[in-house]
Amino acid sequence: MSIVKNVVEHAEEKMLHALTYLEDALSRIRAGKANIHILDGVKVEYYGSMVPISNVATVSTPDAKTITVLAWEKAMMKPIEKAIQDSDVGITPENNGEIIRLGIPPLTEERRKSLVKQSRGEAENAKIGIRNARRDANDGIKKAVKEGISEDDGKETEVAIQKLHDKYLKKVEDVLAAKEKEIMTV
Repeated sequence: MSIVKNVVEHAEEKMLHALTYLEDALSRIRAGKANIHILDGVKVEYYGSMVPISNVATVSTPDAKTITVLAWEKAMMKPIEKAIQDSDVGITPENNGEIIRLGIPPLTEERRKSLVKQSRGEAENAKIGIRNARRDANDGIKKAVKEGISEDDGKETEVAIQKLHDKYLKKVEDVLAAKEKEIMTV
């Protein structure tokens, strides 16, 4: 029975990982409001290694339309500004020598629809990950049935895995609906 428990726990772990990945990916999609997470993917060179901006500067949102980046070392201002310009964030930084400001422009209707489409793509990737976790778990159960656990236990476990699958797909849909609402709100 511990084999069955391990298979179910491993499947749930994979499904949770897919959901966490989705939430992280959606947090990087700009929805017209200032969000420091849109800079999470931007790396800057710092003493020979590429590190996230948050490792070399304080990133904050003083208001709903502005992100500020305050470098901990003055020498890092230009590399941070260049890293933001070279990234796919799509916002031109304003550097006054003391602080870097990113003004978040309002999104056009076309851009909002494009972001919703991108969000749906990320959600579909998460769903695929959840389905793969279910498939792997079911394969593990079928193998365990061949190795000696009862077919009734195998069927019960497959039902439990299906319930987990449905629960995580519902969570993905909820996260996606919240993100779509955030993007489409003017």
